[in-house]
Parts: sequence; C-alpha cells; structure tokens
Amino acid sequence: MAPTDETARSQQQAPPSGTTSPTGPPAGPGPGVAPSARMPRWLPRAMVLALSLVAVFQLGSWAFHQLIGLLVNILIAFFLALAIEPAVSWMASKGLRRGFATFLVFLITLIGAAGFVTLLGSMLAGQIIKMVEDFPAYLDSVISWINTTFHTELKRVDIQEGLLRSDWLQKYVQNSATGVLDVSAQVLGGLFQLLTIALFSFYFAADGPRLRRALCSVLPPAKQAEVLRAWEIAVDKTGGYLYSRGLMALISGAAHYVLLEYLDVPYAPALAVWVGLVSQFIPTIGTYLAGALPMLIAFTVNPWYALWVLVFVVLYQQFENYVLQPKLTAKTVDIHPAVAFGSVVAGTALLGAIGALIAIPAIATLQAFLGAYVKRYDVTDDPRVHGHRRRGSRNPVARLRRRLEEKADRQQPTSRPMDDARDDDGPKRGAGAESGAGPEGGTP
Repeated sequence: MAPTDETARSQQQAPPSGTTSPTGPPAGPGPGVAPSARMPRWLPRAMVLALSLVAVFQLGSWAFHQLIGLLVNILIAFFLALAIEPAVSWMASKGLRRGFATFLVFLITLIGAAGFVTLLGSMLAGQIIKMVEDFPAYLDSVISWINTTFHTELKRVDIQEGLLRSDWLQKYVQNSATGVLDVSAQVLGGLFQLLTIALFSFYFAADGPRLRRALCSVLPPAKQAEVLRAWEIAVDKTGGYLYSRGLMALISGAAHYVLLEYLDVPYAPALAVWVGLVSQFIPTIGTYLAGALPMLIAFTVNPWYALWVLVFVVLYQQFENYVLQPKLTAKTVDIHPAVAFGSVVAGTALLGAIGALIAIPAIATLQAFLGAYVKRYDVTDDPRVHGHRRRGSRNPVARLRRRLEEKADRQQPTSRPMDDARDDDGPKRGAGAESGAGPEGGTP
C-alpha cells in the first residue's frame, strides 16, 4: 500500500493543467488550445517574401511592356551598327577618327536613301497624274466594251453623277478628313523612331571598342574571350548578309532594267532600283511586292507588257533562289533554306517586319557561335546516308518470299533418314564385330 500512498501524494502536489508554475513556464496548453494550432515562425516571413516576389514580377512586366518599343529600337540599332562596323573599322584603319568615319558612313547612306525616295516619289507622282488625266479615256473604253458585250446603254455622265451622290463616297471623305490627324501622328511617331534608331546605331558603331571594353570589364577572362568571339561572328555574319543582299539587289535591278527598257516602260531606272531593293530587303513577300509596281505601270502602256513582266519576275526569282543566292551567301550566311524560312516566320511572329529582316543574320550568328561547341563525328560510309536503299529492299514480294523460305527451313525436323543412319553406323558395328567386342566392350 506504500506506493499507492506516494502516487496519491504526488498527484495532489502537481499543479493543474494550464496554470503557471512558480518555477517555470506553463505546464501545458490551456483548455480549448490545441498544440497544432500554433502558427509556425517561418510562415509570416514566407508570406511577405511571396508577396514581394509577385509585386516585383508585376512591376517588371509593366515596365517591360512600357519599354518594348524602345527595346526593339535598340535591337534594330545594334544590328545596323554591326552591319556598318566593317566599313567604319576600315576607315578608322586609314587614319580617320572613328566618330568621323561613322558620320561619313551615315551621310552616304542618308544621301542614297533620300535620292531613292525622291526619285521614286517623283515617279509615282508623275504616274498618278498621268493615270488621273487618262482616267476618262479608260472609263470610256470600259463603258463601250460593256455596252458592246452586254447590249447596254451606259453613259459616263450617269456613272459620275451616281458616284458623286452615293453615300459610301461621302462617308469615305468624312472618314478621311477625320483620319488626317491620326496619319499625322503616325508620321511623327515614325520619324521619332527613325531618329532614335539612328542615334543608338551611331553610338554603337562609333563607341564599339569602348562598349566591348566596358562589357568585358565585368567578366572573367574566359568569358571575355567568348564574348569577343561572339561579337566578331555577329559583325561578320550581319555585314556579310547585308553586303550579299546589296549585291543581289544590284544584279536584280540590272536584269529588270534591261527588261523594262526593252519594253519601253517609263521610269525604267527608278523601277529597277525599286525592284532590286524591295525584293532583297523585305523577306518572303518582297519579290511579289516589288514586282507589283512595274506590272501596274507596264499595264498602262500595254496590258500584254504586264504579263511579260510577271513571267520575267517569276523566272528570275527561281534563278535567284536556286543559282545566284546559294553561291553568294555560301560564305557569308551559310544556313539551310528551310532554317532561313523558319527563322523569318518566327521573327515576323515576334517583331513583325523588323523581326523578319534581322532573323536571318541573328540565326546565322547563333549557328556559327554554337558550332564551336558541337562535337561532330565521321559519318559511316553507308549507302543509306546518301539516300540509296539496300539491295533487295525494292521488291517487297521477294523479301517476303525469302523470309517464308527461311522460316520453313528452320521448322524442318533435324533427324535424318534411316538409310543415312545405317550407312553411317554400319562401319562402326562391323568394326566392333571383327574385333570381337561385345555390347559391354568385353569378350563373349
């Protein structure tokens, strides 16, 4: 009974649950408070960190969408600077200051672009004035053809009055008047964008060595070599791409000039320059866009001339794609036509027309840079590598018959006929009888 008394005495001396001990903290949780209901110490800190990351992401996304136009302009300026880098470096090697050499390159480019735009504008203005003056004669010829073919009695005066009194013409004039401000704003925005691109490209080209030095100063020596190599590859590929395009534009313009001059189409030199530049520097649709204007002007001279121009544009495009372009771009760009087409489509989807223009040099630069890290092996001398099939694989019936014969040979029994067995075993039994050996190998 002694242990029982000691247990009862210890229970009476123990403080009740939830009360404060005079020598320490509470003995346990009070009534109604579960041990698992306490908040972990790391939870508030994790919640603050998560909310901070979400806020930073939202702020970065907003800033990126606000600055996407500026970033695209900087990307275009960077590729333009890479394109004129060889010319600027060549002038700098002749003793000119790099900034002045960049200014000369920009001045020559600006004069060429301004002359082209002026010549093309004057050509278009002259053609538009001529088409407006000859429009009544064209309309009379069309009306006479309709009256002769369908036995109608249309008159030009009635058609003009109907057009002037139509509701859609009045609405079109009103919308055009209200859209003048929008067009003016777009023109001013385009001029500001061109100024921004020209300014950044000038600084990138003039301060190219300083920019490379500043970029390499924050990298270890091994990374510096890789950055400089990538920069050099980008300069070679971008400059080579633009120079090869310029050479193809010159050849295309000369070929179309000969055709247009032979057909006696007006403004043949300006049209030839238009076809050469637009067909080469606007990917995918540039050829058809370039050929539309000469066809339209040739149609005003003779409708059959427009058909001849169309045929020549299609034939020359095939010659350029399969003969001229592979020879000129083999050393400058050197990418597969399917890869080039896919890069143009991807660039158009990402950045529009600008992405289509810079997609090919960007992919060529990336391919040349990553080529040093790709390990290549010798290809086995297998006919299938060259697209040739193995012998006997062209006739599926013979191949199936051969497989059936092999299967039938494998399924035949392995035991031989009895005559062959007697012939093989006979000498052995005869030798045993002559020696007098019994079935156990002993004497009888």
